[in-house]
Amino acid sequence: MSELDPEDAKIITLARSTRARAGSAEGAAVRDETGRTYAAATVELPSLRLTALQVAVAMAVSSGAESLEAAAVVTEDDAPDVAAVRDLAAKAPVLVAGLDGTVRTVLTD
Repeated sequence: MSELDPEDAKIITLARSTRARAGSAEGAAVRDETGRTYAAATVELPSLRLTALQVAVAMAVSSGAESLEAAAVVTEDDAPDVAAVRDLAAKAPVLVAGLDGTVRTVLTD
């Protein structure tokens, strides 16, 4: 994969650090239409289970975001659920990275 845009590298770094800090299975970050970023980790409670991407999108929406420019998820999963991202941005790239931050794929739909 070619060199990442600095803003995309930033959301991968945020996703990695959030995952590590929380000690969770996944970390994610999204960038909204104004350039603001939101980072989150997986939530696993007895009554609530959310992927890191779902939490990051919810944080963006609750802060007033109307669309997303990009998203990143750090996970061991080869096919993460990107439905929450698609609710706000049908074609925004979702960078799927391994635990070391290496981008494995970019989902665009």
